[in-house]
Amino acid sequence: MSSSEPVALRLIDREFLIACAPEEREGLIEAASFLDRKMRELRANAKAPGFERLAVLTAVSITHELLTLRKQRDGQEQRLSAGLVALRHKLDAALESEPAKR
Repeated sequence: MSSSEPVALRLIDREFLIACAPEEREGLIEAASFLDRKMRELRANAKAPGFERLAVLTAVSITHELLTLRKQRDGQEQRLSAGLVALRHKLDAALESEPAKR
């Protein structure tokens, strides 16, 4: 069992100490950096939102992006699956119509 260690993360101009397992440290820092960039982008386009409002707007924006990407991925998986089924049917039909070679 790994122990938790505090990691200092900066979002906008605030610092947060968050405990995490050592093996999660790099991913947490990367996530915080991504979140900070998104918050700064939204802050540049908003009329002086408070930190909490900016955090909520950013969370909604990132969640929307995630759900959009999931829908696209699901659609791609369905198209791929349908394509594989069609290909299998063609292959089965081709194998059935070809006389067995001995």
